[in-house]
Amino acid sequence: MSPKLKRSLICWGLLSPIVVVILFPYLTMLSTALTAKSEIFVFEKSWFPKVPTLENFAMVWTERGFGRALANSLYISIGATLLSVIVAVPAAYAMSRLHFKGRNAYRIYLLITQMISPIVLIIGLFRLFAFLGMVNSMNALIAAQSAFFMAFAIWMTASYFDTVPKELEEAAWLDGAGKFTAFMRVFLPLCLPGIAVTALFTFINSWNEYALALTLLRDNASHTVPVAIAFLTGTLYEIEWNLIMAATFMATIPVAIIFASIQRYLIRGLSLGGVK
Repeated sequence: MSPKLKRSLICWGLLSPIVVVILFPYLTMLSTALTAKSEIFVFEKSWFPKVPTLENFAMVWTERGFGRALANSLYISIGATLLSVIVAVPAAYAMSRLHFKGRNAYRIYLLITQMISPIVLIIGLFRLFAFLGMVNSMNALIAAQSAFFMAFAIWMTASYFDTVPKELEEAAWLDGAGKFTAFMRVFLPLCLPGIAVTALFTFINSWNEYALALTLLRDNASHTVPVAIAFLTGTLYEIEWNLIMAATFMATIPVAIIFASIQRYLIRGLSLGGVK
């Protein structure tokens, strides 16, 4: 056995308990989602269903309209993420590279705004969007979520921008590039890993947001994933765990796919650039 293979086996052996702890909730969720309703509330409960079934997924997708909720959440989360990142990148660059009066105070102000929960302002937001005639509009929810996530995106992106050496931009300026060209062709490619991390956290926060979606989206056809799952807990005066677990498992798939894709990109992006 080669030393490299031996080290890999030792590392996997040490990490295996952590992997089990992380995967255990997902395995329980999938097992319940594949179990028929008649097998859930029994005394002799087994970890695996006797006869696995996809009926729960089909019922949630069609009869409960969860497929439409997934599409709504994707539209809102992607829209809120793009809007937040588009505004956060130039704002973070200004905070990181430009020296203006009150910059440190503005940083602290952005940090303080993260201590305010959206639930505190939810009545005022509802009255504002009702006055503008934008209640039950997914675009209005995108704007509201972006307003709350903007400070986090700016703060996180600016912190990453601070780690990029200024010498890279100065070298591009000496070669005749303008400030905008140096930003687009030198600075921004180096910062893509940090922007990707910011976009990932913004997407997850938007995907899991419940209070704003419940308040601003009044129509059942416009419900998001968290609202749709919450509505499953009170149907027919009972908790249908088979449907809830099926919906929850489907809700984790888009986030897992996006995280896996960005993780691959981050590993590649971290090796780009450097000061020579």
